[in-house]
Amino acid sequence: MSWKPVPKPAKIAESRLLDAILDGTFAINSSLPGERDLAAQIGVTRPTLREAMQRLARDGWLDIHHGKPTRVRDYWHEGSLAVLGVLAESAQVHSPDFVAYLMEIRLLLAPAYTRQALETAANELLELLERVNQLEPEPVCYAQFDWVLHSLLTQRAENPVFRLLLNSFENLYQSMAARYFSFDECRQHSRSFYAALRNCIESGQLYDAEELTRQTMAESLALWKRLNGGGA
Repeated sequence: MSWKPVPKPAKIAESRLLDAILDGTFAINSSLPGERDLAAQIGVTRPTLREAMQRLARDGWLDIHHGKPTRVRDYWHEGSLAVLGVLAESAQVHSPDFVAYLMEIRLLLAPAYTRQALETAANELLELLERVNQLEPEPVCYAQFDWVLHSLLTQRAENPVFRLLLNSFENLYQSMAARYFSFDECRQHSRSFYAALRNCIESGQLYDAEELTRQTMAESLALWKRLNGGGA
């Protein structure tokens, strides 16, 4: 039998505080209740609450100053990469708009990390792209393949920040990609991209691959918006 580890009290407190922040119970720029009351509400000891709050302050969710009420930070403007990771995992922000925001970031980053990756790992990428013909038509198969491709591209890119950003929304990427690839139009669009990218690699056209990626990411974003009622 495989036993799941029991969450530590501080982790439970942290999770409950995050849920309360994201659902608006503790609104942006509001003050949290006093330590004694908040610990009682969450069901933990005050030392455990302090530990959880320090973690959230470190990650950009809370603003703690001794002798003053703890403020819920405007995490959209004051948050960090850790905030992005939580938002990407939260069902409360899995709107088509939020996915579009992430796709806009991918549009900005993917052309650069694709070119960098091709400079160092062309053969490895070719080997991966050769598997496209074996792809099953199910949306989840396309979602998994697309994740593996972009993950490999960021891993082989010179700039390590690319993979940190992508890793921050791995689960969201795959779940939303499965929705995206539920449309045959989207699957065909990506297959065309994979084939064209392979041609660029084989011909050594790295900057053509960069422009191809930029164009494809822009078209994918437009497809997502149109399919979710946001227009072209």
